[in-house]
Amino acid sequence: MATVMAATAAERAVLEASLRFTLPGPGTEGPTKQENFVLGSCGTDQVKGVLTLQGDALSQADVNLKMPRNNQLLHFAFREDKQWKLQQIQDARNHVSQAIYLLANRDESYQFRTGAEVLKLMDAVMLQLTRARNRLTTPATLTLPEIAASGLTRMFAPTLPSDLLVNVYINLNKLCLTVYQLHALQPNSTKNFRPAGGAVLHSPGAMFEWGTQRLEVSHVHKVESVIPWLNDALVFFTVSLQLCQQLKDKISVFSSYWSCRPF
Repeated sequence: MATVMAATAAERAVLEASLRFTLPGPGTEGPTKQENFVLGSCGTDQVKGVLTLQGDALSQADVNLKMPRNNQLLHFAFREDKQWKLQQIQDARNHVSQAIYLLANRDESYQFRTGAEVLKLMDAVMLQLTRARNRLTTPATLTLPEIAASGLTRMFAPTLPSDLLVNVYINLNKLCLTVYQLHALQPNSTKNFRPAGGAVLHSPGAMFEWGTQRLEVSHVHKVESVIPWLNDALVFFTVSLQLCQQLKDKISVFSSYWSCRPF
């Protein structure tokens, strides 16, 4: 009875996590609702803006950047015909869907034959849940050339100046926007040129080569906003993993009891 209750609780927690990623399916009327997130930071007011999230895609962006040297205000926004897919949210949702499929892909009357069968199922479910959580907690490490080559730089109108790079990503329950200001290194520069490797967030002084130019990051501005339903999803991931582990522990105890029982 205890194992059945634990399994049911784990399945409910996974379902609750999946509801946070719900998108309209085939035949569903109406678009996914839009959510506006105001970007801010306690450390800088150089960048302000609003990002509009629609399911797993950014449908609108409105960003103001105050240039540090001359206080010039730059404004740029998404072109009306563009959306930017947040691959992290899409991947997390796909992993949760796979976990639900593993739990539900059997008849209601089906009974597990062995404890090993249950352990195998729990391992598979936990793997999908861990991958879903990791996609939200571990943003991709990108090199500066990879950010420069990203299609995100071509999403804006007016076109971004050549001395700006923009990156958007999810980190835990936060939607993050990073703006990099660049300056070109002169051919006769005495600086030791060392291209920066991949990173989630590059620091001022990071260098890279783009085309025929050698560039250096002069300023970094990061702003973010909390997405409440992502926070809920992370909580349910943790609860689901704990319940799956508890079920595994109970199965292991019962298996040990029966294997050691004298006949």
